[in-house]
Amino acid sequence: MSIEQLKQALPDCAKDIKLNISTILTEEGAPNLNLNQIYGVALASAFTTKNQAVIAALLSETNNPLSDSEILAAKSAAIIMAMNNIYYRFTHLINDKSYSSMPANLRMSVIGNPGIIKIDFELYCLAVSALNGCGKCVDAHAKVLTTSGMTPLAIQSAVRIASIINAVALGIEISNN
Repeated sequence: MSIEQLKQALPDCAKDIKLNISTILTEEGAPNLNLNQIYGVALASAFTTKNQAVIAALLSETNNPLSDSEILAAKSAAIIMAMNNIYYRFTHLINDKSYSSMPANLRMSVIGNPGIIKIDFELYCLAVSALNGCGKCVDAHAKVLTTSGMTPLAIQSAVRIASIINAVALGIEISNN
């Protein structure tokens, strides 16, 4: 399935999402991100939604510039954040703040060595963390990105991509019911 076919599969009530998906996967629609960053964030977000149609559409898109390493990194970001977002959201939400000072004892070496440009992996992790609703992780990844020279507009673009991919996935699920 292509992005165009994906758009056509969305229900009529998702008109705005159809327009947004067309725009967000471009450098004009996602300011301060390059095409590889856009597609990497979109793919990591798609893996997070677990929607096979959205994943397949992004992987088969002819404009998709991602290397095998970037695709693997998008998978890695979705998977590692599935663990981290639960754990760190717990430490953030529980009233007993002593949990925040305990060692996590979770292996997460992929964050330090993702196999791609570190800043790109941080963008993927930020987007996935936003989808998973972990404020502590969103703050941590945004801080790394800002410290590394990413602009607030680039950070916003990554989260906008995640939000649109999430809405596309939901729209596809709704259209199948």
